[in-house]
Amino acid sequence: MAHLTGEARAAYVQAMFGRIADRYNLMNRLMTLGQDLKWRRFVVQQARLPANGRLLDLATGTGDIAFEALKAVPSAQAVGADFALPMMHVGQKLALGHQVRWTGADALRLPFPDNTFDAVTSGYLVRNVIDIAQTFREQLRVLKTGGRVVVLDSSPPPPGLLRPFILLHLKYGIPLLGRLVSSDPSAYQYLPESTQAFKTPDELAAIMRGSGVRNVQYRLFMFGTMAVHWGEK
Repeated sequence: MAHLTGEARAAYVQAMFGRIADRYNLMNRLMTLGQDLKWRRFVVQQARLPANGRLLDLATGTGDIAFEALKAVPSAQAVGADFALPMMHVGQKLALGHQVRWTGADALRLPFPDNTFDAVTSGYLVRNVIDIAQTFREQLRVLKTGGRVVVLDSSPPPPGLLRPFILLHLKYGIPLLGRLVSSDPSAYQYLPESTQAFKTPDELAAIMRGSGVRNVQYRLFMFGTMAVHWGEK
């Protein structure tokens, strides 16, 4: 399914995340051995959200990044936006769910005015959109001057001694977990495939710069298979 393009890809991704919503958090913890919680906290650190600041968390899913932001800055206003509504329905029932403003939204056409937010975060968004540069242009549009864009996403396994083992995990380990745990095992074939087909960290940084994001930097996690990129408007 990772070969899909354009609107067909967008429709597949939207429906897929809706189907896996009920076990999404559990699968994330299992696939990453719980490390994804640490990455999300790092995203919030890089967002540098001020007191009473406004955060937009795109592809918010069940709200993990938005919740971490509210823990770090209790006075913040957090908007969680996603086009997979069942994911947000799960998040609404969680402990901090009542503190997030949940919004159905397309990352390519955000329903917010210019210069609204102090930070825009996303987790596993850009790998799944059909126009990465447009996604960043929209984030900059709704971001205040000096605000930060912070992106968490997977990266293709880098060259090295561990690459064959990482590829085995992507090809067999994650799909096996999907069959055992998820309500939609096919989703956990798409996710590893889309990781291998995605941009390298340097390529993604170049797209961010080309879209107008300034002072772009990134940090790698999990043997180079996860990256957090950040930059400023």
